[in-house]
Amino acid sequence: MHKNKAANIVVSGSLAYDQIMNFPGRFSDHILANQTHNLNISFVLSDARTSFGGTAGNIAYNLSLLKIKPTILGIVGSDFSDYQQTLKKQGADLSRLAKLEVTSKGVKTKTAVAHIITDKDDNQIAAFYPGPSLKNYASKAVSGLKEISLAIIAAEDKGRMLEYAMSYSRRHLPYIFDPGQALTLFSGTDIKIALRGAKVLIGNDYEIKVILNKTKLRLNELRKLVDILVITKGSQGSIIYQGAEKIIVKAAKPKNTSDPTGAGDAYRAGLIKGLLMGYNLKTCGQLAGLVACYTVEKAGTQTHSFTLKELQTRYYTNFKEKILL
Repeated sequence: MHKNKAANIVVSGSLAYDQIMNFPGRFSDHILANQTHNLNISFVLSDARTSFGGTAGNIAYNLSLLKIKPTILGIVGSDFSDYQQTLKKQGADLSRLAKLEVTSKGVKTKTAVAHIITDKDDNQIAAFYPGPSLKNYASKAVSGLKEISLAIIAAEDKGRMLEYAMSYSRRHLPYIFDPGQALTLFSGTDIKIALRGAKVLIGNDYEIKVILNKTKLRLNELRKLVDILVITKGSQGSIIYQGAEKIIVKAAKPKNTSDPTGAGDAYRAGLIKGLLMGYNLKTCGQLAGLVACYTVEKAGTQTHSFTLKELQTRYYTNFKEKILL
């Protein structure tokens, strides 16, 4: 891809209120292995906070820091106003969001919400409500889009993710498939359908292994289904495949590891920025890893910030290379 200041980036995924809670002990000290069939447990928390989150929201936030104003696709509930105002201030295009105020029974709808409890060993227990649904929303939302530079399909409702993929594929629009936490919902056949027109497949080391297991494919066979395969490996960096080329990407160094939540979404935003700028894939991966460092260093997924100048300076410090942003 080539540098394009007027690039139209489309982000789909969850838009959620995150309920982040910390448990000062260890889950393992309170869950008895021989009593899991009769589990009834409560944790006293040291703190709790509500923040804006969801895959689409987190990716869009980091894109805004990178001076990219994406179009966001998704379905939200009657309580979305505060989040909506924040996204508007960031410059995101929300004109294609669907907002459902009430259910068919006249009950006010709720935007997606994630409840996440983290213990002192960084183990997590999470529960996720995906929010309201709307039949055929994805195909209708995509049908009016024109001149897409790149779209990303991030984790949310499986049906919508497949609908996005098929709609993009039919219209020959380039997209990244990023199943993430939704991967457990996909069959091998679902994954192959989602990859039919994908330019990029991205996942962490474990997720790619799950994809290989579900699809019964070997790694070299999976690589042939997409132009670019990105495998993230946390503090070990990432590996990017394109054709016969294997690119090993060194990790950037965070100043601390306050909270890993949202690092993957930040990585995706950095990758998109690099692809839009026309960088080689090694540079794209290094930039993506560096953007992820910022969210790791702050509690919450949309609490960090940086300027492009700061990012350039830190990029040189990490990789001894200059980057034009």
